[in-house]
Amino acid sequence: LQTSQHVLFERSEIRDRHLVRKKIKEHIADKAKLPILIFPEGTCINNTSVMMFKKGSFEVGGTIHPVAIKYDPRFADPFWDSTKHSMISYVFKMLTSWAVVCNVWYLPPMVKEEEEDAVHFANRVKAAIAARGGMAVLPWDGGLKRKKVKESFKEEQQRKYCQIV
Repeated sequence: LQTSQHVLFERSEIRDRHLVRKKIKEHIADKAKLPILIFPEGTCINNTSVMMFKKGSFEVGGTIHPVAIKYDPRFADPFWDSTKHSMISYVFKMLTSWAVVCNVWYLPPMVKEEEEDAVHFANRVKAAIAARGGMAVLPWDGGLKRKKVKESFKEEQQRKYCQIV
């Protein structure tokens, strides 16, 4: 990785968004460098939905070339449910699968509109990816797999439900 034009940072620096943002902006500004491939969900999900994107990828400017990826589970389901299977059994399952097939769709390039902030731009890109892949759009991120749900989020969902009822 160090011999190519990747934006490298230590895991411990992930909290320092300014440093990562600066590196990405410098990379984008240098037209001699190749485009950056970013997975803005920050984690994988079970092939049914697209989770909330991290907004940092959409704050740096530049053109976004969205790609929708959806696995075809007929030969192997690459989703790893860490609550049910160990890493060793998952790796064994993947290595002994006949094939791992996925559909990849390259969507038209997207640019942030003038009145749009990074969150709205990320949501617009996410919606386009989900629509093309036939997946649901989720308003939360992968942190819910590992953390307790915030009370404010629960209350907001309860208010929405009460309005429907």
